[in-house]
Amino acid sequence: MAKPKIAIVGPGNLGMALAVSLRNVEYTIEAVVAHSRGESLKKAQRLAKRVGAHARTDLTRVEAGLIWLCVPDSEIARTAQAFAGQLQWRGRVVLHSSGALTSDELGLLRRKGAAVASVHPLMTFVRGSRPSLVGVPFAIEGDAAALRMARRIVRTLGGKPYSIRKQDKAAYHAWCMFASPLLTALLATTERVAAVAGVNSKAAKRRMIPILRQTLANYAVFGGPGAFSGPIIRGDVETIRRHLRVLKKVPVAREVYSSLARAALEYLPTKNKSSLKRVLNSSRR
Repeated sequence: MAKPKIAIVGPGNLGMALAVSLRNVEYTIEAVVAHSRGESLKKAQRLAKRVGAHARTDLTRVEAGLIWLCVPDSEIARTAQAFAGQLQWRGRVVLHSSGALTSDELGLLRRKGAAVASVHPLMTFVRGSRPSLVGVPFAIEGDAAALRMARRIVRTLGGKPYSIRKQDKAAYHAWCMFASPLLTALLATTERVAAVAGVNSKAAKRRMIPILRQTLANYAVFGGPGAFSGPIIRGDVETIRRHLRVLKKVPVAREVYSSLARAALEYLPTKNKSSLKRVLNSSRR
C-alpha cells in the first residue's frame, strides 16, 4: 500500500522527532503547520527545511491524506475546530498524540468524515534530544481505518503499536508520568539532598550516573524486587530515623523520601515492616 503524504501540525519537540523519523523511513512530509506566526512559524520553517516540506499556518491547499496533530492536550480540540473548514475531510486520517485524551477530542473532524485516532509514544521528547523510536511502544485507540494506518506507520518506524481502551487512558498517562517526568522530579530532589551533604548539583549528577545506570540495568533484568537494595530491604530502622532527622533541612525532599519509603514497604521485599511504618508515620507529625 502506498505511503500517504503527511502534514505535521505543531513544530515542537514531539512534532520534530516524528517528522524527522518519518522522513527517515521515506514518508513524504508535505507540510509542517505552525499555530501562529512568529516563533512558532520560524520553528516550522526550520523543521520544514530539514524534512523537505512547506511551512504553513493553516491547512488550505494541503493534499496530505494524514494529518498528525502534535500540539498540547489543551489545544487538540481547538486546533481541530480551527481547521475544520479548511479541508474536505472525508477519506483523510487525523491522529493526535495525547497520552491522556482519547480520539474523541477529534470528534468534530470524525463527523466531517475523517477517520481519527490517538497515537501516543511512550517516550520522552525534550529540546536537544532526538530519541530513536525503534522499540518504543505506541498506545493507540480510535476508528478502524485510522488504527490500520497508525499500526502500519508505527511498525515502519520500528515502534510497537498496541491497543488501549478509552477508559484506561488517564491511568495509562499517570503511569507514563511516573516513568519519566516524576522520575526526573525525583532526580532533581536528590540534588537538593546532595547539597545538604556538601555536594553541588553538577557534581551530584556526575557522581549519581553510575548507580542510576546500574539500578535501571538491574530493574530491566530482575524487576523491582530483585533490583531493590539499601536500608529498607534490610529493615534498618535506625538508619531510616537518621535520614528523616537530617532531611528536616529539606522538607519537600523529606516528604518525597517518606512517600517512597512507604511505597517500598507496600510493593517491595522488606524486613521490620511494622517498626519502619511506625518511624515513617511519626515523621508525618
